[in-house]
Order: sequence, then structure tokens, then C-alpha cells
Amino acid sequence: MKDISLWQEGDWIAVIALVLLGAFLTVGALIATSRKPEFAGHPKGLYMLFFAEMWERFSYYGMRAILIFYLTQHWLFSDGKSNLIYGAYTSLVYITPVLGGYLADRYLGQRKAVLFGGLLLAAGHSLMAVEGVGGQNDPTINVFWAALAFIIVGSGFLKANISVMVGQLYKLTDTRRDSAYTIFYMGINAGAALGTILVAYLGQTIGWGFGFGLAGIGMLAGLIVFVLGKGALKGAGEAPAPLARSRELTIYGIGLAAVAVIWALVQYQDVIQTLLAISGVALLGYVLYESFKLEKEPRERMFAILFLISLNPLFWGLFEQAGGSMNLFTDRFVDRGGVPAGIFQSINPIIIILVAPLFAALWLWLGKRGFEPSAPAKFGLALAQMGFANLVLVWGAEAYGVAAMTPVILVFAYYFFATTGELCLSPVGLSAMNRLAPSFLASLIMGAWFYMTAVGNFVAGKIGEATGGHDGQMTKQGLLDIYELFGWIAIGAAVVVLLLSPIVKRWMHLDTLRDRDDGLAGVGEAEPLAAGVHPEPKGA
Repeated sequence: MKDISLWQEGDWIAVIALVLLGAFLTVGALIATSRKPEFAGHPKGLYMLFFAEMWERFSYYGMRAILIFYLTQHWLFSDGKSNLIYGAYTSLVYITPVLGGYLADRYLGQRKAVLFGGLLLAAGHSLMAVEGVGGQNDPTINVFWAALAFIIVGSGFLKANISVMVGQLYKLTDTRRDSAYTIFYMGINAGAALGTILVAYLGQTIGWGFGFGLAGIGMLAGLIVFVLGKGALKGAGEAPAPLARSRELTIYGIGLAAVAVIWALVQYQDVIQTLLAISGVALLGYVLYESFKLEKEPRERMFAILFLISLNPLFWGLFEQAGGSMNLFTDRFVDRGGVPAGIFQSINPIIIILVAPLFAALWLWLGKRGFEPSAPAKFGLALAQMGFANLVLVWGAEAYGVAAMTPVILVFAYYFFATTGELCLSPVGLSAMNRLAPSFLASLIMGAWFYMTAVGNFVAGKIGEATGGHDGQMTKQGLLDIYELFGWIAIGAAVVVLLLSPIVKRWMHLDTLRDRDDGLAGVGEAEPLAAGVHPEPKGA
């Protein structure tokens, strides 16, 4: 261990993160050992899901922070190819919840689906620690592809279903919903921030295996929390009907077979692009088919869902440059003061932790006065802010000179506007999906949300590939040109969405929403709702 007098900024950041992780674990232990059914006005089940999701995000975002560097520096892929692999991987992480949500809805229930997904994730993150000697001719690269496959399929069983379970703890009209979902969303980002800092620090300063190994330990911790906290769920997430053991084992077998399929698929990004297009048309066609079978109000709510979902590819295509081209830009062209580039991925979740309560308070304040923007209007604001984030980075870097190292303050500015955009879209969209959807389609609609996020992640890979130019090697000016183009595209799309938002708001029929009488309160819910239980907004 280095003498403390020799510590640099990155060392201090890692130590602070470790102390904060210890504080989180202490609070978690106090909640777990409390005999009261609630803590701070919320059921203990919320906090159990909070910590389980925190650890899962710790492992996922920690691994994500150094994946692009692992691809370029260890496996020696070009910048363009690495961005494409990164985009293909993250897109599959978001598309598999369609299968996982369907199997949970119809057979397993959310709890068993999350447990199985957690086991697959733990295996995947553990395999990531197997480095080999590096280079594409090293046979160990097949272990790397297998690790990605386990993580992808594991995320499919876990990702949508744990959000659905949170909603089952509350009624639709429960006034605690907004604060509960803010707590859960902050848990996601606490895990993301701490995992990013610690995994990136170990991976980039000590060795890849140490960083990925820590991510694996984090996933195991989340799995333990979930198993031990079963009683706090009070029946949420159980199977919709008794499930024969043979059928349950068959479903697990399907999951393992999917790992083998993904192992082959993730290596061929062009095939993924084709499958995304075909399966996307099929999925949206099925959702439309189900929509036209409904009565007028629920049918129009489904139309609103489809409108919101359709905006995902552009927003996430730009936002997810963070772990790909923006990560490489920070590493090579930013004056970072010796801090490992991967640690800068923690800026986004840290800003969310600091700003999310302010956004929740702002929506509440505006809602009580009837001026809260509708969900589609918030989506328009999200696109505008994401576009502005791109333009701020471009204008600032060019003002300081392309040949000079870009000041780190511009990286913070980029992530600030991208993050405020995320806060206008992600929690709002997740809530709207299952609040507006019929309960029998809850996890499927959540899966469809993640599917279109998957498309956005693949788009991110294609945009990142474009920053590599014709020879696959990123240049600073080439990246700035691409970022400026898509910055203006996002702002143009934002204007169109804001103009259409009053029409889409009417489709949502928020004034006639009622609690469902289907056994579990709030079944199928996800994240905090756009408007909560407030007066009808006067604006768009």
C-alpha cells in the first residue's frame, strides 16, 4: 500500500467511497435488525429491495466504467469496434427483460425471477475476473464472451422484475409513492456511484481482475440481501399460480440455453442489429394488437405508452456515450489531474443523489399549484437537456482549442445536463409504463420500455463507432463533430415532443385512474409517477 503522503486525488476518492459504503451497510444492518414493520414511514420491504438493487447496480456500473478500456487496452479492439461491442452488450442487457418479464408474469413470479437472475449475474461478474494474457488471439476471450452472456441473461430476469416488486408494496393512490420511489432510485445510484469509483480505481490502477472481482463480490452481496429479506416482501412478487416443479426447472433451463445463444450472438454485432429491427417490429406490433382489444381509455393510455417508448432510442443513444466514446474522450483528451478516467462515470449517479430530491420537491410544488409538466412534456425537456449537454462540451472544447487538453469542468457540465435530462425521463417513464398499462401486461410493458432502451444502447454503439472514423481510431475533432450533430438533432426532436405533449397527456386519462383490485396493491408499478396525486396540470 502506498504511503499516505503519496496519495493522489484518485486514491482519496476511493477511500471516501469505501467509507460511504461502510456507512450504507451500517444503516442497512440497523434496518434489518429492527423489529418494526416500517422504517422512516415506509415498509421494510422497500429497503430490502433498495439494498439488493444497490448491490446489483454496484456490480453492473462498476464493470461498465472500465469495460471500454478493457476492450481497447486488454483485448486490443479498435476504438470503433470497442464502442460497437459496448453498445451491443448494453443493448442486450436491456432487451432480455422482455423475456424475463414475460416468464415472471406468466409463470415464475417476480421474486423467483430476480433470484435466478441474481445467480446468473454473480456467475457472469465472477467470470469477468478471468483475464488471460490479452489480445484477440487469446482463447480466454471466450470466457470473456461467456461472462457477458451470463450478465446479459441475468439482467433480463432481474432488471424489470425488481422494479415491479417495488410497486407492489403501495397502492396507486398511496401518498408515500413519490418519496418511496425517490428512495429506491437513489439506492440505484448510490450503488452505481460507489461501484464505479471502487471498481474503476482497482481496475485501472491495480489490475483488471481486481476491479471485475470486486464487481462480482458486490453482486453476491446483493443476492444474499435478497434471499435473507424475503419475509419483508409480504407476498409481493410471488407466482401468479402454483407452478409445477418440472415447469419451473424447464424455465431455468431456458435461461441457461439463452446464455449459450447470447454467448454466440454478442460476438456478431451486425446480427444483433438485424434482430433488434425484426424483434422490435414484432414487439410493438403485439403491443398494438393488445391495445386495440381494449376499451377507449385504456387503449389511448397504451398509445401514450408507445409514444413515450419511441423516444428512448434517441435519448439513450446519446446518454450512453458516457461509458463508451465519452469515457475514451475523458481518458485521452481531458486534463483529469491523475484521476482514473473510469471514476468520472460516477459523476452521473452522484448528481442524481444530490439533485433527485430537489426534482421530487419541484414536481410536488408545481403539482400542488397545477403547473407540473406532464410526462410527455418532461420527455421533451429531457431531450433538450441531453442535446445541450453535447453542445456545451463541443463549444467549450473548441473555445479552449482542439489541440489543448479539455478542462475537466466541461466534463462535469456535460454530465450535469445529461443527468438532469435523465431525471426528467427515466423515473418518469418507468412510472408511466406500468401505471398506464393493464395489470396483466405490467412486466411486458416494462420489458418493452427496456427493449427500446436496448435499441438506444445499440444506437449509442453506432454513434460511438462513428467517432472512430474510417480507420476505427477516435480523434478529438471527429468526436466533437459527431456530438455537435446529434446535439442539434436532440434539440429539434425536443421541440416537436413539446408541441405534441398536450395531445399525449389527454391520452393518459390520469383523472380516471383507479387502484386495481387484483390481489396486490399497485401490482405492476415501477418508478415514481410523473404527476403523482396532484391537481390536473394547467400546462402541457
